[in-house]
Amino acid sequence: MIIILKPSATEPQIDALKGEMSAEGLIIQEIQGETTRMIGLAGDTSMLAPEMIARHDFVERVMKVSEPYKLASRRLHPRDTVVELPCGARVGGGGLAVIAGPCSVESEDQILSIARDVKRSGAAFLRGGAFKPRSSPYSFQGLGLDGLSLLKMAREKTGLPIVTEIMSPKHCDVFTKDVDVIQIGARNMQNFPLLREVGGLGKPVLLKRGASCTIDEMLQAADYVLMEGCSQVILCERGIRTFETATRNTLDISAVPVLKKRSHLPVVVDPSHGTGHWDLVIPMAMAAVAAGSDGLMIEVHNHPERALCDGQQSITPFLFDGLMRKVTELHKIIAERNGE
Repeated sequence: MIIILKPSATEPQIDALKGEMSAEGLIIQEIQGETTRMIGLAGDTSMLAPEMIARHDFVERVMKVSEPYKLASRRLHPRDTVVELPCGARVGGGGLAVIAGPCSVESEDQILSIARDVKRSGAAFLRGGAFKPRSSPYSFQGLGLDGLSLLKMAREKTGLPIVTEIMSPKHCDVFTKDVDVIQIGARNMQNFPLLREVGGLGKPVLLKRGASCTIDEMLQAADYVLMEGCSQVILCERGIRTFETATRNTLDISAVPVLKKRSHLPVVVDPSHGTGHWDLVIPMAMAAVAAGSDGLMIEVHNHPERALCDGQQSITPFLFDGLMRKVTELHKIIAERNGE
């Protein structure tokens, strides 16, 4: 529900109205447009009568939000959200943020070598899995907290903020302390207790789309995080499961403009998981940039043939350097044509 206020509304009147809505257990979000001030309400608004709210002489009108998600909706937040880290790295706001690194952290030499390579090529974030959710219980599951320690070491050596996946609420304390952007993987996109826990940590969150989830379901998952006070959420399209077998998943490039139309949250694309084939990563990364993506998430490994996880979809540092040159030039051309 959105309450549109008259220009004559005073601060005491607005504070009193917000107090009434808070007493109903609703989440309140103030929206400041160019000429209009509004109050967005999220939660169970079924007991509220719009006509009763509209009786306040300082209320212009009341609108119901029809989408099943509220806080992620562009209606409640017309301006684009830009996720900014204290180190200066950012996602959104017209730039192209590239998150790069191995699927999983394997050793000190491996993660440090890759971190230095991707930074040299222009990556803004280092990704790496410390905990790996695998379909087979016999596959490499990651180094766990030891892997997280190696990511921290790579951050200290290169200055790159780290993005890594959390799998259990029991690790929330250490992730709050040690991780710059907490990733919710595709398998946990609808793990609602985990979403709530992570949403309350005060850290940026990268939310990956589930393999069989719709865009509406993804935005509802984002609302679980946003409801806990986290305003810094990044959406990640990483391919969905279809009947097609030529690729690991079907990378839904159309999700980029759809998400940016429906939501204010920044959108990045993962063509590595989206295709499952290293030779498709560069063309699909370029397609994502052309579609308006705010960033990319790329798997890079110095020896893909020996990788313990997803080597078939990882590109080498040499190929990553070429990818960066291509997407940077493409993004520049698009920005110039859009007058940015």
